[in-house]
Amino acid sequence: MSERLNYEAAGVDITAGEKAVELIKEHVRSTFRPEVVGDVGGFGGLFAVEWKRYREPLLVSSTDGVGTKSLVARLAGRRDTIGIDCVAMSVDDIATQGAEPLFFLDYISVGKLVPDEVDDLVRGVAEGCRQARCALLGGEMSEHPGIMEPGEFDLVGFAVGVVERASVLPRDVRAGDQIIGLASPGLRCNGYSLARLALLERGRRSLDGPAWAGAHHSLADELLEPSTIYAPALLELAAKVPVHAFAHITGGGIPGNLARVLPDDCDAVIRRGAWPEPRIYEEIQRDGDISDDEMTTVFNMGIGMLAIVPPDAALHAVDTARVAGHDSWLVGELMDGHGDVLFAAD
Repeated sequence: MSERLNYEAAGVDITAGEKAVELIKEHVRSTFRPEVVGDVGGFGGLFAVEWKRYREPLLVSSTDGVGTKSLVARLAGRRDTIGIDCVAMSVDDIATQGAEPLFFLDYISVGKLVPDEVDDLVRGVAEGCRQARCALLGGEMSEHPGIMEPGEFDLVGFAVGVVERASVLPRDVRAGDQIIGLASPGLRCNGYSLARLALLERGRRSLDGPAWAGAHHSLADELLEPSTIYAPALLELAAKVPVHAFAHITGGGIPGNLARVLPDDCDAVIRRGAWPEPRIYEEIQRDGDISDDEMTTVFNMGIGMLAIVPPDAALHAVDTARVAGHDSWLVGELMDGHGDVLFAAD
């Protein structure tokens, strides 16, 4: 008689899942806002929005993931910060429309569920939620034996925020507006397939080795730099400055994302050299023999968020962003045109 089958024999360990849930509970609770109703463990998360605070509220939602940055995290054996990246990708998307992030949900898929590894991932997600000032309201973890190998994981998230209809961005974008750039100290979550090809395969670099000659930190440290979360600063900017638009610089770089908020009768001129580009881009470009056009299309080149403001508000916007903790610079302006993004030497 053949041996009886069970779920664990098929590659799914229910007990490990239950242990992981116990490990992450305190991380999740640490993100709770006063509007959260109930505790961890329900079939759905409950959130009591204070609708009386708003005249005409709109809910704003976004979902995104960490892409192949997850592979770098796995190769380096570091899973405790990539959750910050996952939160950043979604909350900063909704913040560009003027929305306050309210809550976040995560989805973790793994080849084999190891409770301590899931604990690391959720610890990072919780830290990202605390930085974004939103609640980690729920999530899901699932094993995919036969689809993913042990050690492999993917991490995606979903954010919901709220904004007054009258405050939705973009609005009133026009020629003469100035463009403020907020610093991104790392690659965020974009371009990792090209970065890995250039640095690890063609450049034959080790993640344990220095990020570049003379660097005092490793290549893994550089590539796993957590994404800056801009959402609280964007809300502060919008409250103090007449912001016309924000552009989150993710896949597609500055050209692909800034163009999304331009009217058809305006061009944006970006002055390269107006901000210090992180050294890692020079290393990627050299190892991969990558063109300038390809670099600016794939990577953010050190600018993770752009704000478009009236000319008389530009210096105030720079100062406000810096006070909020983000290095920022005046990096360009809008002019009459056809909705194109152009680069010029500073």
